[in-house]
Amino acid sequence: MRWLKMLLILIFCFAVMLVGIMFTIHNTDKVGIDLIFLQLPEASLSLWLIAFFVIGGISGTCLSTLAILGLKTKLSLARRKTQSVSKELESYRAKAI
Repeated sequence: MRWLKMLLILIFCFAVMLVGIMFTIHNTDKVGIDLIFLQLPEASLSLWLIAFFVIGGISGTCLSTLAILGLKTKLSLARRKTQSVSKELESYRAKAI
């Protein structure tokens, strides 16, 4: 079963690499990027597209990591508060008996 999974991953990686090569071959036009305050040098269209795709993926991962860390912090605070309220409730129950 493990060899089948490895084979499927290998086939998928090969297919992605093949699509990337075909993408690069078909997009060889030189373009310059103008970012209002910054003029980037001319390079092939495929290079710019792949670069911006990677930059977008990395920045999306960083932003989602920050959001997840904030949510984990809120969760730990809520758990601590729940534990303290549970202890207080147990002390009230013990006094009532």
